[in-house]
Amino acid sequence: MRYVPRLAAALSGLALALGGVVAAAPAAHATPQACFYTVLEQHPGANPEVVERACLIGAGGTPEALRACYFELRRDYVPAMIAYEACRRAPEGT
Repeated sequence: MRYVPRLAAALSGLALALGGVVAAAPAAHATPQACFYTVLEQHPGANPEVVERACLIGAGGTPEALRACYFELRRDYVPAMIAYEACRRAPEGT
């Protein structure tokens, strides 16, 4: 009977710890290279030259750079969610 509260506490602590890791993960991988591989892994038909150019544009980190990166990828028919997520990962040092 004492194991139920201990198990609940352990699972709660684990959930909080994993939540912190997940929240920190995008910032740990924010580089133009992460942007590039995000697109090519999720949309292999994308033109690598267009993807590279878009990710380098998005590396600026400003809202305008994100928008320009996104529209560059959308012009190459990269799905919207993939383009947005990749461009969010493009800024260096963020």
